Amino acid sequence: MLAVIRLRSNIGVRRDFSETMKMLGLKKIHTMVVLPRTDAVIGMIKKVESFVTWGELSEELEKEMAGKKTVGLKPPKSGIRAKKKAYPKGDLGYRGKEINELIKRMM
Repeated sequence: MLAVIRLRSNIGVRRDFSETMKMLGLKKIHTMVVLPRTDAVIGMIKKVESFVTWGELSEELEKEMAGKKTVGLKPPKSGIRAKKKAYPKGDLGYRGKEINELIKRMM
């Protein structure tokens, strides 16, 4: 399963980007969705990669989420590095298993 967290607003964004985020279930900042790993989902995530961070959800957190599709999170403890740069220099884009640490900081 993939965890996708929205980090940026869609103010002044092209309509197709905001529509894709709605289809993914990311309507607000600091919202996380758990999605199956399919080619269609990965394609949509890569389209909006400059607004979200994503990676593989650990089994431990997957059990904790137990059936929840969308989860509202708090801003991360110790803050965000940069909302406009890709991981590892910033916080956007694919981060693999490291997403689990970010989720724990945001719960």
